[in-house]
Amino acid sequence: MTQPVDDDALLAGMAAGDRAAAASFVRRHAGAVTGVAFHVVRDRALAEDISQETFLRAWRSAGTFDPRRGNARSWLLSISRNAAIDVVRVRQASPVSPEHLTDLLAAETSLSAPDDRLVAEADAVEVRRALDRLPDEQRRAVLLAAVAGRSAAEVGRIEGIPLGTAKTRIRAALMRMRDSLEVEARRGV
Repeated sequence: MTQPVDDDALLAGMAAGDRAAAASFVRRHAGAVTGVAFHVVRDRALAEDISQETFLRAWRSAGTFDPRRGNARSWLLSISRNAAIDVVRVRQASPVSPEHLTDLLAAETSLSAPDDRLVAEADAVEVRRALDRLPDEQRRAVLLAAVAGRSAAEVGRIEGIPLGTAKTRIRAALMRMRDSLEVEARRGV
């Protein structure tokens, strides 16, 4: 029975261009690398792309790995985490202004019947008013979530706030908008 080759030896083999060593290293760590990436980006397909990029970076940098500074697995998972963070930074959306939201709502209805378009335009005006009544931080949170399609975790990262705060802002904004729209509906505005 043969002893499994340790990660340091596999990395040395990778640095020397040994494809078998690289394949063994990938098989050993693919799940953990993809898991770290998924934890950051919350998208399975994107995490798998990041995993491939991580192993490519590891292949290119295998010769610079120094086992005295840490173990190979930690080094590799750091590469994965950093690659995932880079992707998140590139994908960050800027907040959508209420004016742009109104334009989006109006654009969706531009091909419908004239009466439907008038109703949709009136609805867009009501939504705009409800958005205008929100505090800035709640308006940004709900626009990021509802219009830009960001998760509460992404809203938190973009706004630089904890996840719980992001969830509270989104929930509070939606509740305030609902109440505001109900009041306007009762008034017949």
